[in-house]
Amino acid sequence: MISRLARWFDDRLGAASLTRLTINKVFPDHWSFMLGEIALFSLVILVGTGIFLAMFFNASETKTVYEGSYQALRGVEMSAAYQSTLNISFDVPAGLLVRQIHHWAALVFIGAIALHLMRIFFTGAYRRPREINWLIGLTLLLLGMFNGFTGYSVPDDLLSGTGLRIAYSVMLSVPFIGDWLAFIFFGGNAPSQVTISRLYGMHIVVPFLILALVSLHLLVLVRQKHTNCPGAGRSNESIVGSRLWPTYAAKSLGLFFFVFAALAALGGLVQINPVWLYGPFNAAAVSSGSQPDWYVLWLEGVLRLFPSLDFHVGGHLVPGIFLPGVLMPLVFFGVLYSWPFLEASVTGDRGLHHVLEPPCLRPLRTAIGTGVLTFFLILTIAGGQDVLAVAAGDSVTSVRTALRVLVLAGPVVAAGLAYFACRLVRSGRRAAA
Repeated sequence: MISRLARWFDDRLGAASLTRLTINKVFPDHWSFMLGEIALFSLVILVGTGIFLAMFFNASETKTVYEGSYQALRGVEMSAAYQSTLNISFDVPAGLLVRQIHHWAALVFIGAIALHLMRIFFTGAYRRPREINWLIGLTLLLLGMFNGFTGYSVPDDLLSGTGLRIAYSVMLSVPFIGDWLAFIFFGGNAPSQVTISRLYGMHIVVPFLILALVSLHLLVLVRQKHTNCPGAGRSNESIVGSRLWPTYAAKSLGLFFFVFAALAALGGLVQINPVWLYGPFNAAAVSSGSQPDWYVLWLEGVLRLFPSLDFHVGGHLVPGIFLPGVLMPLVFFGVLYSWPFLEASVTGDRGLHHVLEPPCLRPLRTAIGTGVLTFFLILTIAGGQDVLAVAAGDSVTSVRTALRVLVLAGPVVAAGLAYFACRLVRSGRRAAA
């Protein structure tokens, strides 16, 4: 009966030929291709743990008095959102473990996407015909960062509330439409009575967009020929690697269990975001050493280093926070989105590319990428300038001045070193050939 049913569907949908084409697809064996799979598996774990947490979380700003298991906060007035986060951490069986796995999975998810995009950039894998997947990957990174921020904010603790106020100020600085944007995302002056519920709604909806884009990414990947690292037998017409079934599927399954085990170990052994130590959000208080998660720490850094430059546009005051907090990220991601098309326009190379380029063979591209990464690394360090100043026994002003010099000179030096190193390696390869 099962066989007849399968033949009935195949006769009408042609499923057998599609399945045969899919399972026979060849995937390269290089380890760097697994970065995308780590992101995918982290997303699966995020969805699973998120469903568990959603059953116990109360996204409400309604004030209540905590009477739970954590003695230090008993009798303290707080929001229902913060109270439910404490209940998940101390009263729900395995709640703290799942909550920490969820947080670690979010960090790994965004980190794996970022590393995957770096691999694509430095090897030229964004060139024709893969521009669409480059755009999808960048959008996934932005959606992941946004959803990480909303998830980080909804517990309504003092640390996340501080970050929420910064984000509100940045959004409010947008000329002409800042008030409307702040109202849409935060429901008015943050935190308002609907801020947590509104952010929580976004935190629930955005994963559906992420899953849709991941599905589209995989469909494009299956439809197109996979890229290859250069080597014997590899060309625009041939692929060397393992078939999806059974070899590559077995490798992927093993990697999934490894990712799950690593995240479970981190969730059980390495404390992250202990909201009970911060206390409930209070607009008049900011804890020392307040830093966001690593993926937005660079934005914190640029806000701390950039001088305050207020100006007027059409009689409208634009606060100094607009340039570093809004304009700089918009320009950066705008260039990233247009990079494949800019490069093709400058080089005139619009051919099909199925073989990756070693970074040393493209010194200029490698130098630009190295300089940009150095720039953002320094900004990330600057996001913790107060912690750095305490560790160094120096003043915050001195550390800020040093970082301002470093953020301008460091990328130029790093890009120059990368460029000449690539030229040296390329010359050595030509001499050996």
